[in-house]
Amino acid sequence: MKDEQTRSARTGGRPRQIETADIVRAGRELGLRNLSMNAVAARLGVTSTALYRHVDGRWGLERLVGESLLAELDLHDDPADGPVPHLLSTALQLRAFLLRHPGLTSYVQTLFPRGEGGRRLLAAAAGSLARRGYSTDAGIVLSAAVAAVAIGYAATEEVQRERAGELDAQRRGAEEALRADADLGEAHRALPTITPDEYVRLWLGAAIRGFVEAAPPGRPVDEIRAALRAAGEGQ
Repeated sequence: MKDEQTRSARTGGRPRQIETADIVRAGRELGLRNLSMNAVAARLGVTSTALYRHVDGRWGLERLVGESLLAELDLHDDPADGPVPHLLSTALQLRAFLLRHPGLTSYVQTLFPRGEGGRRLLAAAAGSLARRGYSTDAGIVLSAAVAAVAIGYAATEEVQRERAGELDAQRRGAEEALRADADLGEAHRALPTITPDEYVRLWLGAAIRGFVEAAPPGRPVDEIRAALRAAGEGQ
């Protein structure tokens, strides 16, 4: 409070008044990756003390900005799609959205759902699967599993994008070493070249087919759990 009064005295007026919408706007301009109480306060021209009237610290600030972004995610659902193509489409849409908003991947990976935006998405995902024969609880379990895999891919890609310049040189060195390796070189040279998008689509599709095999429409959650346990134990 003293800092705010001092700033007011220097400017010859009362402390600047801010609203929650101002914090959201400043936070989105900074991006979740660069978000902090001090950074938002500096962007708004106030002290961090002023922010505490609207958010309860860093977690509250992240939730405010993160949920604002998630509110814009509208996943297309083609009713003609069966469970596998539907879940694959949803996962790819989620991945693309996360990559367009650096830092959002970490937000949803740390804790989901945190607020209204996340709950809306979870309810929509469960509802889409309910229309395909799943109970609400089974729909939550299945959609969460698929989302976790998609988020994991997005997290890896985001790190790679952040370090793209140095990563290219390191990748070339690693590939040269593989080609020269007596045990791995020949097999590596025979591997096809695929784009990151194709790679993610292929492996996401394989994972989703496995999920749906363990959790087909109509199977109760306890039976899904038993099927997953049996698969993990090799039975």
